[in-house]
Amino acid sequence: MDVDLTDEQEAFRRVVRDFAEREIAPYAEEWDRQHTFPVDTVRAMGDLGLFGLPFPEEYGGSDADFTTFCLAVEELGRVDSSMAITLEAGVGLGANPIYTYGSDEQRARWLPDLCAGQALAAFGLTEPDGGSDAGATRTRAKLDDATGDWVINGSKAFITNSGTPITSVVTVTARTRGPGDSEISALMIPTGTPGLIVEPPYRKMGWHASDTHGLTLQDCRVPEANLLGSRGAGFKQFLATLDDGRVAIAALAVGLASACLEQSVAYCNTRNAFGGAIGRFQAMAFKCADLAVAVENARLLTYKAAWMKDHGRHIRQAAAMAKLYATEAAVTATREATQIFGGYGFVDETPVARFYRDAKILEIGEGTSEVQRLVISRELGLPVR
Repeated sequence: MDVDLTDEQEAFRRVVRDFAEREIAPYAEEWDRQHTFPVDTVRAMGDLGLFGLPFPEEYGGSDADFTTFCLAVEELGRVDSSMAITLEAGVGLGANPIYTYGSDEQRARWLPDLCAGQALAAFGLTEPDGGSDAGATRTRAKLDDATGDWVINGSKAFITNSGTPITSVVTVTARTRGPGDSEISALMIPTGTPGLIVEPPYRKMGWHASDTHGLTLQDCRVPEANLLGSRGAGFKQFLATLDDGRVAIAALAVGLASACLEQSVAYCNTRNAFGGAIGRFQAMAFKCADLAVAVENARLLTYKAAWMKDHGRHIRQAAAMAKLYATEAAVTATREATQIFGGYGFVDETPVARFYRDAKILEIGEGTSEVQRLVISRELGLPVR
């Protein structure tokens, strides 16, 4: 594995960083305070080509590798986790299953707008009573032989990008046979479909500019052709999808932790106390040193997993390791940065306060830290029961 990025990737990183510093950073605090989902900025991310990165040119993508996509997520995460998760979920959870498992007709219908960032897709797996136990799906879909429609009933929880003005389709998992049967399939529901009810947005600790809703499905009908992939393969499909998503979440965490390190070093060099810059004190210097080590380790784990994905390797364990380490490092980084900033770190005058609130969900979403440890232990060959 070559730890150096290519010249093209480095140039791309600079482009995304410039965009993030210019178009996102000046407004992130206001969006956070007002709980605003910035549609125009998301579309600008589409104009930059971010939503189409890993997809073929025939759908409006740029055929970039997965590592390049992770670079984009990292650079957005460096200034605003809300916009980083909008990209990560829109590509990894929304568009990627359609590309990976969809028919030619489904790809042609949905992917061009998704790749252009003119529309967003959402992924409905989690349920109110399921959480990490995603296999406990209660949502059901029954095929109406008279009309050829799937009739879907159930509910989903914590669904990113599900209620934005530009959301075009939500893919949900549902049991597609009788009670007691374990068959789970994936079904695509266009927004505006009768019976698809988008609940009011959650009041969240962080990610205030990210769109997150619960969904209720009441006799929601979609054509039989809206089945995504093979009947009964939905759960397996989305477990594979989550492997990729965990690497991208790790990249977001790397960006957030990097921002904490940068902010902490700058503050330690400019904040004076007891006759000089606080960075001369071992207590502050060692915090920054430990942050630097954590960021480097998180980045290496993350980009090793991305490299493995690009080379067709099995990534389940590598993805779990990257997400586990990087997200826990990010939470620690925000706590330490807040401590370094002292009282200023506790008020919204400084970005680290927002970073602190945004970080915790990284240890929960797309598989909790406990689930990552479970995945790793099983990949090591430890018994399931």
